[in-house]
Amino acid sequence: MKKVVIVGAGFAGLHIFYKLRHLIGKKIDITIVDARSHSLLKPSLPEVAFEGSPISHSLIELRHTLESKGATFIEEEVASFDAKNNSLTLKNGETLNYDYIFLTLGAVKNYDAIKGFREYGYSVCDDTQAQRLWEKVKTFQGGKVVTGAAKSTWGTRVDAPPLLAPCEGPIGEIMFMFDYYLTKDKHLKRSEDYKIDVFTPGKVFFEDVGDNPRNAIGEFMQKQDMMLHNNKVLTEIGKDFIAFADGTKMECDLAIIIPPYSAPKVLRDSNLGDEKGFIPTDTQMRHLDFANVFAAGDITALAQPKLGHVAIIQGSIAAATLMKELGEDVEIPAHNLEVFCIMNMGGHEAALIASDVLYGGSKDIVSYSPISKIMKWGFDNYLYYNKGHMPPDLALEATDKLVDIL
Repeated sequence: MKKVVIVGAGFAGLHIFYKLRHLIGKKIDITIVDARSHSLLKPSLPEVAFEGSPISHSLIELRHTLESKGATFIEEEVASFDAKNNSLTLKNGETLNYDYIFLTLGAVKNYDAIKGFREYGYSVCDDTQAQRLWEKVKTFQGGKVVTGAAKSTWGTRVDAPPLLAPCEGPIGEIMFMFDYYLTKDKHLKRSEDYKIDVFTPGKVFFEDVGDNPRNAIGEFMQKQDMMLHNNKVLTEIGKDFIAFADGTKMECDLAIIIPPYSAPKVLRDSNLGDEKGFIPTDTQMRHLDFANVFAAGDITALAQPKLGHVAIIQGSIAAATLMKELGEDVEIPAHNLEVFCIMNMGGHEAALIASDVLYGGSKDIVSYSPISKIMKWGFDNYLYYNKGHMPPDLALEATDKLVDIL
């Protein structure tokens, strides 16, 4: 019986577990390690921040969910990895040995890399920040709002798109959902009572998609009097300003930021990561230096952008690669990435974006309609009520067909 350890129970980690669980007790034992008691469904966090949705609907309890299906769950941080000896040590001193390990820790949202963030900045990137932002949103009476993504930097061991922002989809939700809330719920007037400015570290906004989604989003921004500022690398947030590396400042009463992404310190201190701590893998998600180490999702160097849909694709590949090695009759999916997200825009509207232009493809779709909002609502609720289990492959294939129709 092979010992399998999954470190991190986010999108990728849970997806790998559900793909492998039928082998528990037959070919493998699985232990899942996570520092938290609950997995966080990040796609629903904008609803927490701008609609006051309860955070409980974004959390999946892990121990019962996993152990009722035959796994062992350990709620603890990892202190160190020893890949040469196939072991890891937990913060409580316990050592775990493994035959295979999946690294699915996700990326760290490095708020402290931004001067002044803790005092004056807000975000939607985790459960604490989303709830904190909702408290601010409820009392906001108008002023200058600035939102955008800070610049992130990546390693060089693998060939991945060199994006400056890890993912700008949440920025779209921030600006449109907040605009909807201020106009519809607080009855404030654009330009008179409030103004939303948007910045990006890149030459273009939404650098991970093609012209169709980018132009459509730009048209909505113009209609709603939102100004875009390109090539802006955030350096500081103050009480009434936001500053950039080019020496410019903007007046700001409320800064809502996607922080830089970094690798967890335990990986930066190990010999598993690249020069930035992200895990270098081949396209079957196997570590370049350790054949029994796999990775998927935001922590991988290949995951660009850092997106839940990419984590699911890579998780499927990683699980299939191990199953193939264990003698299962499976086909390993190709590492064909695409950007797929449904951007909540407030009310009954949402924008569905599907694009593989970043990876040399020709798909570049945007669909703005209540149907997109229904799809997002259905997907988020399916994940919550099925404890992070993705819909069946047939349902995902049907979704692809619906996207093509749209």
